[in-house]
Amino acid sequence: MSNEKPRKKNICVLFGGVSPEHEVSLRSAAMVLDAIDREKYNVFPVGIRRDGRWFLHAGAPYELPDGSWEMHPGNTSAFLSPERGRGLAMPSGGRINYQKLDCIFPVLHGENGEDGTVQGLFALAGIPFVGPGVCASAAAMDKAVTKIIADAAGVKQAGYVTAYKKNAKEACAEAIEKFGLPLFVKPATTGSSVGVSKVKTEEELFPAVKAALKFGGKALIEQYIPGRELEVALLGNDEVIASRCAEIISGGEFYDYDGKYAASSTARTVVPANVPAEAEETARAMAKTIYAALGCRGLSRADFFLKEDGEVVFNEINTIPGFTSISMYPRLMEDAGIDNTELVTRLIELALK
Repeated sequence: MSNEKPRKKNICVLFGGVSPEHEVSLRSAAMVLDAIDREKYNVFPVGIRRDGRWFLHAGAPYELPDGSWEMHPGNTSAFLSPERGRGLAMPSGGRINYQKLDCIFPVLHGENGEDGTVQGLFALAGIPFVGPGVCASAAAMDKAVTKIIADAAGVKQAGYVTAYKKNAKEACAEAIEKFGLPLFVKPATTGSSVGVSKVKTEEELFPAVKAALKFGGKALIEQYIPGRELEVALLGNDEVIASRCAEIISGGEFYDYDGKYAASSTARTVVPANVPAEAEETARAMAKTIYAALGCRGLSRADFFLKEDGEVVFNEINTIPGFTSISMYPRLMEDAGIDNTELVTRLIELALK
């Protein structure tokens, strides 16, 4: 009987990126790098600067959140080769060295990170990766497309109007006529509440839509749903775990970027949420339905509203949820008995399957 240990898998943790959610990615990646089991995995932390340049980070995870990782003297240029079997390409001394990879763990939020673009690169390279694939990532990132799929799946959600630059004024008028005020305005393809605003007057609506359109040329004007904000974490491929519900108590008009990440935030989270059992089971079932309808795998986090009359309304789904110290996804998994190290291991194993 052989006493040889199994070969450690080579895992690339990819972070940073060019999106407005760059800083959130750095915080999330620091947690993943702290949690990953280095007895099982060889870890290659690769960061993408805001200018789009890729580097293999030679320092510690704590250097990520404040951006100081970029200045580490041991960093070397490294990017993912699209050629199958190559892995990381590292130019040095007029030649390119390659490091084969078994799996990529993208901790990239927003544009070029969870919208299917970098997932396409992983697929070209033939390397397994954590999280949903190209189609599911693209569909979940575009909130207007998610709405269409949710409708087709019979998932109850807020009414909406899609606004483009060419029809922004007409879309504003249509939304007011259909839903009245207040309304929510969201860029169609950002996360972490970037560019989101609550509009209370007709005069505020068009400027809010114009501001949202700066993030990609398409925006949603959504019906306001008064109610409690709930979140459900999802883990799995074919067999999916849906966590208990968590509740977000925003402390402001809504759970915006500062509420999620600023040190001065007055937002509170309750894990698990104190909600009726029937409402919680409805939210968990709806989360699984939309996860399956989009074709997700690995992980996602689904967000809902719970109205006073007990009705549960789908809000949106995030295919690379935050992994920061205050993020709901790892907290919900911990509530389910899965600590951060086990969670990272499970996600890698799901990718390798």
